[in-house]
Amino acid sequence: MHSDKLDQHSQKNKTASQGGGQDRISAQHSKGKLTARERIALLLDEGTFTEIDNLVTHHYHEFDMQKKKFFGDGVVGGYGTVNGRKIFVFAYDFTVLGGTLSQMGAKKITKLMDHAVRNGCPIIGIMDSGGARIQEGIRVLMDLQISFIIMN
Repeated sequence: MHSDKLDQHSQKNKTASQGGGQDRISAQHSKGKLTARERIALLLDEGTFTEIDNLVTHHYHEFDMQKKKFFGDGVVGGYGTVNGRKIFVFAYDFTVLGGTLSQMGAKKITKLMDHAVRNGCPIIGIMDSGGARIQEGIRVLMDLQISFIIMN
């Protein structure tokens, strides 16, 4: 029973690491672009990246969005080191719905910002996005705006 749950969790993590899937990864590469995880891997010291909330999905069900769920929901984020210094980092994942920002993606980013402030660490954002996910409307931008106001 426990091994089944571990296997399911392992499979979800493997699926999450593929973002929008191999076809979309290949499309990124054919344009000469790297994926979000590849960009983060180039930025950070080798083997130091710890991803957080990689199994998050959006909670939106209008416009048939329940059929378009991806683990990570278009934002890859976590922490690692650059030249031995701890940093927090996030990258929009263009392989997931064009890198559009959802409410859950915004929450992931603000969570990383909070961790960076609490730990006195820099945060780096890598943008490759189609903007806010229009299906979710203004709520996405409101979450980020509130976070930026609180930080300033």
